[in-house]
Amino acid sequence: MADARDTDGVVVGPDGLARPAWAAVDELLREYYDTEWGMPVRDERGLYERVCLEGFQGGLSWATVLRKRPAFRAAFHDFDPDVVARFSETDVTRLLCDTGIIRNRRKIEGTVTNARATLALRDAGGLAELIWSFKPDRTPEPTTFSEIPTQSAESEALSKELKKRGFKFVGPTSTYALMEAVGLVDTHLVDSHRRGTSGIWAPAHLP
Repeated sequence: MADARDTDGVVVGPDGLARPAWAAVDELLREYYDTEWGMPVRDERGLYERVCLEGFQGGLSWATVLRKRPAFRAAFHDFDPDVVARFSETDVTRLLCDTGIIRNRRKIEGTVTNARATLALRDAGGLAELIWSFKPDRTPEPTTFSEIPTQSAESEALSKELKKRGFKFVGPTSTYALMEAVGLVDTHLVDSHRRGTSGIWAPAHLP
């Protein structure tokens, strides 16, 4: 029998629920998929965290980032932008010695830069208002994993706007992954048990 990870469509688990292959094997990814991925995130801290984690994920698997998320939260004070914005070079050097996180100087410095950019946005409506203003009129309706886009016109525009506002590691692919993760688009496969559960988008089979 083929490995579930090689399947392009949904995989029905022992619990009878259909998920994409990436969420069907690893217990941590399955829990994340079933309870968090694609659900609306509208608070500043939650969005700041996800912007930064998507940046750390570049070139790595999401499972790697997810396993390190508790350490990331400890290192960056639960992604409180008010605290992280005050980090100094001493803090960056300290974090480069933290084996619990991904020790990439540019990305650590980018997390500090993004905190400062987040604070600067407060006078212009805030990070949540900015990100959610790029919600598209329609969402994809993929039946297989290979049909899921990796970027869109909206993610390109969001990327450009975030860069303009001083954010780092926010290319159009990263911003599309962010949009998927926080509910701006619903790329759950049409046959997945999670399709339409965010309350933002109706399931594909409904009018």
